[in-house]
Amino acid sequence: MPDTPHKALATATLRVLRPFVRILLRHGISYATFAELAKWIFVDVATEEFAMPGRKQSVSRVAVITGLTRKEVTRVQQLPRPDDSEETEQYNRAARVIGGWLRDPDFRSGDEPAELPFEDSPISFSELVRRHSGDVPARAILDELVRVGAVERKDDGPIRLVTRAYVPHSSEVNKLTIVGQDAAALLATMDHNLDPNRGSPRFQRTVAYDNLPDEALAPLRELSSEQAQALLERLNAWLAEQDRDSNPTVNGTGRNRAGLGIFYFEAPVRDEESKS
Repeated sequence: MPDTPHKALATATLRVLRPFVRILLRHGISYATFAELAKWIFVDVATEEFAMPGRKQSVSRVAVITGLTRKEVTRVQQLPRPDDSEETEQYNRAARVIGGWLRDPDFRSGDEPAELPFEDSPISFSELVRRHSGDVPARAILDELVRVGAVERKDDGPIRLVTRAYVPHSSEVNKLTIVGQDAAALLATMDHNLDPNRGSPRFQRTVAYDNLPDEALAPLRELSSEQAQALLERLNAWLAEQDRDSNPTVNGTGRNRAGLGIFYFEAPVRDEESKS
């Protein structure tokens, strides 16, 4: 076990970066590109979040905090901000449409989401999009959901929901957008829980065993998927009632993003791990 916070954090950094570097290399992102992105975020966080109370953050202080030269800090601060807002907004809008389809009784048939005509009906896909995703064109949402395999439509017939969540199967851009959102949310929760000045801890739990046979994995995947999806759908219904985009009658102050993320993991135990 590491015997100091710095050693523990160095060990944690290596563990976090290993799967992330695997993703980077698989998609042709070199170390030089990664290093430039890391440098940008170091400077941005130091500038925006580590200023002295009541004082504007200086280039010199950012240089001290990050270990970069003042010249390099100035150069990085002048770079345009890397931005994925378009992909993130597309993800959020598509997810809201599927969520509305699952919970809104107007768009259900019994216990299942109804098959919907595209338009020309009070209960149509276009109305679903208008009600749950704002003023984005319904055709754009439909094209996206068809592309990622979330809905099916034969010719110009009714539209059928075939998945209960927005999980792209064919779009690398959208998959990678989700990686950024989900990993950032998990690490932000960990950061909150490590900071003694942040108040009440956020929920962060894991259940795992490390001597499972291969034969247990498939049933575990199925059980985890079923129960996690059921919980997420219950929370989706509750959150939609509190969200002012989904329910304009909600009052209150501030604007916050909150939710619950669930992920499944598995990996062979390496020899050195089994001896510890």
